[in-house]
Amino acid sequence: MMREKKAAPPLTRSMAELIGGYLRSDLAFRTALLREAIESILGGDVETGKTILGDYIKATHGFEKLGRAIGTPSKSLIRMFGPRGNPQARNLFGVIGYLQKRDGLVLRVTSERKRRPVRRAA
Repeated sequence: MMREKKAAPPLTRSMAELIGGYLRSDLAFRTALLREAIESILGGDVETGKTILGDYIKATHGFEKLGRAIGTPSKSLIRMFGPRGNPQARNLFGVIGYLQKRDGLVLRVTSERKRRPVRRAA
């Protein structure tokens, strides 16, 4: 009699739950993720920045709570950070400002010149 091979047990937590747990419990991770979202937006990759911010909000504060805090309907916020969303600067910076205050963070923008490669005469 042959025994059937058992399938591997399913993972007990999804990746979103795992990341959400880190975001809720690790301030350094939360700060780094928020910084990455903002740097993506400032660097011109708005889609990635919106996605990261949406995931951050979902895992930490939730769209309902954020909406009540800033006076914007949660459905509007969900659309804003969705794939077809196009947030106005006022709304985007309002959300970022609230998230900074709520988490006790101060994020600053600094300028840095890119180094040009040294060209040598042939």
